[in-house]
Amino acid sequence: MENTQTTRTSAPPPRATFRGCVLAVAAALPCVALGANQRPAQADGASSAPAATNAAPAAAQSQTGTAAATTAAATTDETSGGKPTLDETRLTMTKWIETQQIIARERGEWQQSKDVLKGRVELVAKEVTTLDERIVQAQASLAETDRKREELAKERDQLKASTERLVKTVTAMEAEVRNLSKVMPDPVRTKLQPLFNRIPEDPANTRVSVAERFQNVLGILNEVNKVNSEMSINFEVRTMPDGSSAECQVLYVGLGQAYYLSPRGDAGIGRPTADGWKWESAPASADGILKALEILQGKHTPAFVPLPVKIQ
Repeated sequence: MENTQTTRTSAPPPRATFRGCVLAVAAALPCVALGANQRPAQADGASSAPAATNAAPAAAQSQTGTAAATTAAATTDETSGGKPTLDETRLTMTKWIETQQIIARERGEWQQSKDVLKGRVELVAKEVTTLDERIVQAQASLAETDRKREELAKERDQLKASTERLVKTVTAMEAEVRNLSKVMPDPVRTKLQPLFNRIPEDPANTRVSVAERFQNVLGILNEVNKVNSEMSINFEVRTMPDGSSAECQVLYVGLGQAYYLSPRGDAGIGRPTADGWKWESAPASADGILKALEILQGKHTPAFVPLPVKIQ
């Protein structure tokens, strides 16, 4: 009887040994994941419960997958009355491995996403830097544009003031030219009539540019200056002292004096006035006028000819 009892005491029950091995594996897995050198106690009939108790704190300190595997093993042990099977252990191991794979996959995907996000952040930072530089350049360009606009505005104001002065000047010149037309000889006035017609009637409301108006006035003055610096002979119809009309040769000395001689020998002198040219008879000057006409026409040698002159 003693030998029989000793054999029963030293040999653990088969069910307790299997249960202890399962718990030992479940407790060893978190220790391997954490790198700890923990070993479960030998499983026997008396130590099976302490082994399960020591496995719980170790599983609580492991990662999420290890905790899930340990919890699943404990739950299976409780539901099966402390007797997990080999299939249950395999299922627990499979779930734990799947959990670790999911964690590894999520960690890899996160690392990839992190690299992508980091690259995007760097790209956006470069774009922000480029945009900042462009903004600085645009601000500098805007400042330069504002400066040029101010200069152009000043220049425009100066040109506007100059144009106003030119308009006043050409308007005054046109008025003087109109008055000058009254003292022009008829041939000269007839020749310049197209230019006089181009002078605007209302200087304040005209489409003729200032440049064209100046050009027109200068054209008239050039022609007047030319006529005033030379002597010319024209054929005009004049009224004789007896009231008759005759075609006479008229000698113009510039724009200040004129002499006429009719075919019958009637002579006269003309002078410009504010109302036009006034003519008066001068029979005593007929010979001198005839001689002057012949000299200009090349019929007589050049000589000094005394003729009456009135300076106004």
